[in-house]
Amino acid sequence: MAGIPQIKLHFDVEAICNAYEKIKPIAKRLDVEAPVPRIAGFCYPHIASLGAKIVFPEDGEPKPFPIIKSPEEIDNLTEPKDYLNAPIIQERLRVCYEIKKRYPKSPNFIGHLFEGPITTAVLIMGSGFLTLPYDDPEKAHKLLNFSVKSALNYANTLCNYFGEPIQPGSKGLPDDFAGMFPPKIFKEFVAPYWEKIYQGNKATERYLHSELLRLEHLPFLKELNIEKFDPSADQYLNPELLSKYCPCKFTSRILPWEIRDLSEDELVELYKERAKFKPSCISFYLGCLKDEPKIKCLLKIARELKEK
Repeated sequence: MAGIPQIKLHFDVEAICNAYEKIKPIAKRLDVEAPVPRIAGFCYPHIASLGAKIVFPEDGEPKPFPIIKSPEEIDNLTEPKDYLNAPIIQERLRVCYEIKKRYPKSPNFIGHLFEGPITTAVLIMGSGFLTLPYDDPEKAHKLLNFSVKSALNYANTLCNYFGEPIQPGSKGLPDDFAGMFPPKIFKEFVAPYWEKIYQGNKATERYLHSELLRLEHLPFLKELNIEKFDPSADQYLNPELLSKYCPCKFTSRILPWEIRDLSEDELVELYKERAKFKPSCISFYLGCLKDEPKIKCLLKIARELKEK
């Protein structure tokens, strides 16, 4: 709507502020609160702080590249002297600061604090990590320990920089690649590292986002005291299965391709169907301007069901 390439939402303060101003009329029409301006979402600040190369396309999602290529290189991984020294981190801190000067309520945000241990290990080493627990368990544990330690140290460094030291509270963990490992491997190479992350991040309530878990993974949620599970676009777990087998609260989503492909009436029926299984919330978002009427219909049924 603002005619702004996506790359500018990562680096151009004027473009970011302009884009958020353009959002306001849409928010008003939908009767939702307009979002506070902030730098674009970014999943990779932690690995960027470790030296990972990140490429930003003109109109697409940032693409990270592995830091190492072989298991032997794991022994050479070291933490940076200053987690905030990487050029991309410095640039995002500058943009965040400039936005906050104009919009004081803008959050202290330059992206996700970190990805989960398995996803981080894959980002550091590439897809070769997915066979490492089978081929060289010792090296796999070494990389996972490095992933957790560096993630927590990065998070502490950034939060202290903003004057917001990590405090006990509700904390989330995104780890989409974790479901690649079956329960036997999961028990040794995933669960202990999730526990370390939650403890290190002082989580008193634990929230998990993971898109590849199967039914056989769900008992681990209870073992790890997960309070809420977000399967997002998980192809193996639908709301009906989760309502029967998930040991904690779970969320549901109306996905972008469902909004794209279904009619307004079909989306309303889909929302009602998902609501039958009592997820803690059903989320959806406007990702394409022409879909505004569909979002209005979804908001209408969501508000109607909330009142019942």
